[in-house]
Amino acid sequence: MARRTGLSTSAGKNIYLKEIRDYFTVLDVVYANHFEEDSIDQETAEQTEEKFLRGAPPDWLNFHISELAESNGTGSPFIKRDGYKTLVQQIHKRRNYPGTSTVKLLHQQGCGGTTLAMQVLWDMRKTFRCAVLTGSPLESKKVAKEVVYLFTGGPMYDHNTVLLLINEEFILEHLQDSIMAEIEEQEIDVDVPVVILFSCVRSDHAILKTEHYREKEGLKGRDANYVILKRTLSETEQKELDTKKEELNRMYGAKVSQFHGFNILQTNFSLDYIQEACAVFNTVERKKKPLKTQLASFLSLLNAYVPGSYLLESECLDFLRHDDTLQDGLSLVTLMQPFSHLILSFQHDRRCERKVRMAHPMIAKCCTELLANAGVARSDTARNLLVHFCTDDVSPSLLGFIKDLLTKRESKKDGRVEDLDLEKFSTLILHISELEDKTQSVSVLKVASNKFDKNSLFPQALARFCYGELKDYKEAEIWAKRATERDPKKSFIADTLGQVHKNHLRNKELSVEPREVLQLAQKAIEAFEHEEELAEEEHRKSMTEDEKSKVLWGLNTRGHFGFLQVCNVLFDRLVIQNETWKGVLTKNVSMGSVLKSLGDNKLFRFRDLIENLRDKVEEKFEFFDTFLTYSQSILKKDKAYVSKEAAECYKKYVGDLAPEHNDRLQRTLQKLKQKLAVNSAGVLSCLDRTCTADTERIIEWWEEISQSNDFPTNALVNFILAKIMLSNKNKTTSSSDYKNALKQRKPSSSATQAEYHILSLLLIWPAEDEDKLVSDLNQSIKHASRAYEREYKTMFQSRYLRPLFFLGPGKSLKRFVHRRVLEIVWTKDVLQESNTNWRSENIFRDPTVEECLLKVEGVVRKHRVYATFRGTEVEVEANRRDSVCRSGQVFFYLGFTIKGPVAFSIQRKLLVTEGDQKIENPDNAQASSSRMTETGKSQGAEMA
Repeated sequence: MARRTGLSTSAGKNIYLKEIRDYFTVLDVVYANHFEEDSIDQETAEQTEEKFLRGAPPDWLNFHISELAESNGTGSPFIKRDGYKTLVQQIHKRRNYPGTSTVKLLHQQGCGGTTLAMQVLWDMRKTFRCAVLTGSPLESKKVAKEVVYLFTGGPMYDHNTVLLLINEEFILEHLQDSIMAEIEEQEIDVDVPVVILFSCVRSDHAILKTEHYREKEGLKGRDANYVILKRTLSETEQKELDTKKEELNRMYGAKVSQFHGFNILQTNFSLDYIQEACAVFNTVERKKKPLKTQLASFLSLLNAYVPGSYLLESECLDFLRHDDTLQDGLSLVTLMQPFSHLILSFQHDRRCERKVRMAHPMIAKCCTELLANAGVARSDTARNLLVHFCTDDVSPSLLGFIKDLLTKRESKKDGRVEDLDLEKFSTLILHISELEDKTQSVSVLKVASNKFDKNSLFPQALARFCYGELKDYKEAEIWAKRATERDPKKSFIADTLGQVHKNHLRNKELSVEPREVLQLAQKAIEAFEHEEELAEEEHRKSMTEDEKSKVLWGLNTRGHFGFLQVCNVLFDRLVIQNETWKGVLTKNVSMGSVLKSLGDNKLFRFRDLIENLRDKVEEKFEFFDTFLTYSQSILKKDKAYVSKEAAECYKKYVGDLAPEHNDRLQRTLQKLKQKLAVNSAGVLSCLDRTCTADTERIIEWWEEISQSNDFPTNALVNFILAKIMLSNKNKTTSSSDYKNALKQRKPSSSATQAEYHILSLLLIWPAEDEDKLVSDLNQSIKHASRAYEREYKTMFQSRYLRPLFFLGPGKSLKRFVHRRVLEIVWTKDVLQESNTNWRSENIFRDPTVEECLLKVEGVVRKHRVYATFRGTEVEVEANRRDSVCRSGQVFFYLGFTIKGPVAFSIQRKLLVTEGDQKIENPDNAQASSSRMTETGKSQGAEMA
């Protein structure tokens, strides 16, 4: 008889299929009838349980064994950490969310977070369709196909939400988009949520940051979507574990002393217990270490610094065979005496090799410290690991662990939760530098660089260490060039050479000759410009190749920023020596006319470099202004200092005065440059960085330019945009027929002025009191979208388009509410950075924000959303794809990005039941997108 596969349904029943198991390649599915048709022999059960108690990762069989023991009265239930109930409650709440949603478990390494997450999945396998992501989240298209296949298994009315555990840090939005794209492609109309992404994140920094915001989130009344688990027990947990310890003593006797995984938890992560368990390392000598001692030191170092790392058992046995004193044919456990009780060998999947690791990360750290105290330095262990294990046919898993060990930089742990910067180097390299010597860090990185002679990451890290820690710029340049030679087309590798020269320039003495300053600056600029070329080529490829590369690569802007940083330092270094340089660099005087006063005729060979600097600085600043005003990173928050440093450099090169020979309009443009408002993006950033008086003057200057003969279209666009910005400061602005004025200045069809089209769209958008809809509204939306694609799509690939304005209840220009106004209303802080996560839509849960906005009625049909105006439908984009997975009448808030209109916070209309009739109520101000009930089954909100 064929093996049946049980899947839960949304109605709480089970269905049984036969062939579904063979489909999954990146998901480990926990079926509703997992192990129920299997016969587990006693020996297998005992071995599985013992390995888990010793510290091996949990297997689904562990939970099954525990359930059996509880049901037949031979054992107590699996102990649940305090976060268990909260996680289950949060996951159940997500059943009422549309499309996709997330729940996070933030945990410290070695505290049982992964076990807790798997326990939740096991216990909910009869409620949801549970699975663990075993493939890479970067394979989002493949993952999406398997998730949707699991969701749709069985008849349509039996579809059920997938609970997907992701055991690594990852930007979940990519996966959510891919899943909803797959739902859309298959034209599935969704009645229940498709997937709940259960993210299990091991990160001290994430915990610190989340705790910092906990109180603030509580004040905002937002639903928490996370649980924090630490290396500390509550009184309840301690009592349960003490009782369990007594039970284990009765069952296993003396073996319990080696159940380190359990004992560390039961002793509340006691350092005394760990030191006692690791006491065998107190006798280790520095010289003539047996191979088994060296192997134990390798495992300790790896497990102490790389969570989840391991060596393959075959690799360990091969290494130990070089010891002539050891007898062939013995098991690894026997060969590793007296360290065996600290080391685990396990295998969950028969298709994979057996893995070997230390029993617990805290044991690994303790052993590493004891070895260091005995004179076995971390650097020695790292070098020996590279020499003995990293042969020509090194396993992919070990290569990945070595990369993490030597090059992965963690978030800073200096207590500044707002600081998203990474440490300068990997934790091991930092520890070697602090506890041993910086030259030892160099030595380890050199061994790795030479051992992996095709890998660019190790020489890159070495170059960074040489210029950052040793100030040895010559050596840094050598290794940076070597890294580039190994990966000549990767922009992030090319960046290192620019950073070497930039830091060399930055750390030169103030008295150094201008010629030397310019030489270094030229080297850095050439390196950063080369990086820019590579970044643009990478970006072009990412738009034509598979979707995996799009996840990995947004446009790398480090070259642009590095260029501006170099120009900033160059300006200061030259001007501090001779004020004449200010006129040269701002192009108010020619270099040739003041060469004599600069005191060095040989400087003339830098003329081309110097004469192009101001134009290039202006170009790169305007790039960043546009880039950061219209879009924001999906991967992480954009650095606030980028915008500030770019503006600082720009102001220096623009200068204080316009050249005297220029005409009046040129002087006006110079004033706009000084106020950072020379383009549309600058005008739209007025509320972020200027005062009201500046906004009024910006209006005057753009009006002056727009009234001149043959003025460009963008002058009128910027004048009107500035008027809208001023109206957002509660300032009265004169009313005029801007709609027709703008129409008369319509650019040719070949022009790529996205700002013109989006402003035109704003001005013709129907007001509340208008009876007649503008006939060409849909066409105008298409024009805006096409203009965006021509002008900005390439630049903003892999970035989120920020809303510029929202539709409010006001009149004329006052009905366009700028994004910054809502951010200030929400945060109650004018000074807080403008980095709101608009995609999450949390801001729209604030009643004070809702009061600023106008609700727009619409309809969702076939995964599209339409705004409806007196019987006419206008298609707009959805801010979240998962909000349009179910058809029906909706309302939403309308925002405008540089691409066009976007529906935010899409909510289903309230349906109330009167007798047998259902009546729509579009004025459901209290409806929340976090609540959804089946239509007709109960009174209340049904959200989409």
